[in-house]
Amino acid sequence: MDPADTRVWLDAHVNLESLGVPVDVTRRAAHPTLDRMEALAALLGSPQLEYPSIHLTGTNGKTSVTRLAASLLVANGLSVGSYTSPHLERVNERIGWNSEEISDDELAALLVLIAEIEPHLPATLSYFEILTGAALRYFADVAVDAAVVEVGLGGRWDATNVVAGNVAVITNVSIDHVEYLGPTREGIAEEKAGIVEAGATLVLGETSPELIPIFDGRDAGAIWLRDREFGVSANDLAHGGRLVSIFTPGGSYPEVFLSLHGAHQADNAAAALAAAEAFLGRALDDEVVAEVFGQARSPGRLEVVGHQPLVLLDGAHNVAGATALRSALAEEFPSSPRTLVIGLLREKDPDEMLEALGAVHAARVVCCRAPSPRARPPEEVAAAAVEIGLERDRVEVVDDVAEAVARAVAATGPDEQVVVTGSLYVVGAARAALHLAT
Repeated sequence: MDPADTRVWLDAHVNLESLGVPVDVTRRAAHPTLDRMEALAALLGSPQLEYPSIHLTGTNGKTSVTRLAASLLVANGLSVGSYTSPHLERVNERIGWNSEEISDDELAALLVLIAEIEPHLPATLSYFEILTGAALRYFADVAVDAAVVEVGLGGRWDATNVVAGNVAVITNVSIDHVEYLGPTREGIAEEKAGIVEAGATLVLGETSPELIPIFDGRDAGAIWLRDREFGVSANDLAHGGRLVSIFTPGGSYPEVFLSLHGAHQADNAAAALAAAEAFLGRALDDEVVAEVFGQARSPGRLEVVGHQPLVLLDGAHNVAGATALRSALAEEFPSSPRTLVIGLLREKDPDEMLEALGAVHAARVVCCRAPSPRARPPEEVAAAAVEIGLERDRVEVVDDVAEAVARAVAATGPDEQVVVTGSLYVVGAARAALHLAT
């Protein structure tokens, strides 16, 4: 295969991120299996066995925790690979080495390799399985000291679960992806607990008493529970982020500036710090923590990208994320009139999402189409906005994300604000339209 054709080849594979419902139920819903991924890993030389890893899952916060944990390990002198999903603009964003994304040439070479292997596998790979295999092989090729690997969906049957994490992180458990993970928090917790390896340290951010026994039932070497072994003792608003105090089994880190917006990011920072401690087997230097947290970035997560008007991007894509966004907006940003630009995927209930976002209080709502085959028609989102109480003249439908953002900015006064949300696909398209660097 010509390297120039690799992206076309990749895009021709089944992409569950784009399907929204288990069209190919034999591959995920009815008979979940790691057979394809295990076979791919074996033919790639089992690269995941060549380095220790931190394996992360959870309903929200995974990417932020992955970025922070990887940065902490890099700041401690390690060579670190990181794997996240989905990407905002370029697929290269998913695979990183020491905070730099994989180059086009390196990714193309790995895709060529996997294309040559695929005919020898028991079945055709999925888009996510291909990228997971590429990431694991890449980390071995560049000889990382550690890999920080984010689950794509769930845990137990996720392609990343060929990784045997020395440390497992579960950020939280909320209702999401019910078409794959089931309709109950208990069932979702069971799926996420599937990444916990025997003897591993589990950094558990979920504290609901009814769910703790599910994680206790895994054969973890140790369980560090949020608010018990690690957590946040102070979480105050600061200019450009938060001023947080964090405690871990290794000690305490008082009054550290975290350059991320939203009170929930303090919990993510605590989980990342605990994970890095568990991996290194020691406390971290205060100055290293302060440097990493003070320079933290999480594109598309309460990201300020413009002023006059204030423009924020947040990929809140479920009710828990939308609720966290609403709380952060109320605490950290002025209570000026707000234009909400929203696009949803079809499995998301528009009434629930709009209610969670507090859309009824918005000055105007611009409904757009997420750039995904899973997109819910923006007319349906607009109808839901009217149904929850917005006047029709405050609701507009603009199909294209870039045009919707431009329309929102033009209609919003310099002392007002624009919030783009509802899906990471919408946020990614908005970033591209605004020509932002990831």
